[in-house]
Amino acid sequence: MNKDRVIFGIVGLVFGLIIGFMAANRLNREGPTAPTAAATSTSATASNSSLPPNHPPIGQSGNSTSGGAVPEVTAAIEKARQNPEDYEAQMTAGDLYYQIQRFSDAAKFYEAANRIKPNEGEAIIKLGNSLFDGEQYEQAAKWYEKALQQRPKDVNVRSDLGLTFFLREPREIDRAIKEFQASLAIEPNHEMTLQNLAIAYSEKGDKENAEKTVERLKKVNPENPLVVKGLPKSDT
Repeated sequence: MNKDRVIFGIVGLVFGLIIGFMAANRLNREGPTAPTAAATSTSATASNSSLPPNHPPIGQSGNSTSGGAVPEVTAAIEKARQNPEDYEAQMTAGDLYYQIQRFSDAAKFYEAANRIKPNEGEAIIKLGNSLFDGEQYEQAAKWYEKALQQRPKDVNVRSDLGLTFFLREPREIDRAIKEFQASLAIEPNHEMTLQNLAIAYSEKGDKENAEKTVERLKKVNPENPLVVKGLPKSDT
């Protein structure tokens, strides 16, 4: 974080809350077509580069297959390459690459799937997700915006779009807040969005709205980590 910005003592925890909760929420909403549970930690792994020096890694199980191809992946890739017009083959290859945290490769296959079926929402969202987890936030935002043209009331995608503005450098906190508010206008008790909005307000230095949002979050889930741990404290 730049020195001329407000520095929070537990910013590493804050990033962990954002990314970890988002990853779990994404897995839940995608259902059977999503990467397996082994992929739940991939967003957290990708986010570790945002943490302060010496901060413990977030969400790593110790059993990661990061970066290494396995026979299942190899077979899926070969099938996708031999059948460039096979939408399901492209999606399967993308899913398997996503599981082993090869996000840029996953994005290539999701993009190929999108070329085959340009209006298929699943490919668009997964392409956005893989770019997000590869920390390509501006590119991810473009695909989330495209997804929202089809699904304007998808609060999960809207909240993820907000995160792309919060996490990019330089941050666009006001735009992030705008997207989080749009999500809550559709679903006022959406836990992930309330959490992200509270953190965004806190980062902006808007203590009053941050605390109000935490109170709303507490009513939705009193066990949410942000409610339990509290907002980050400013050093100033």
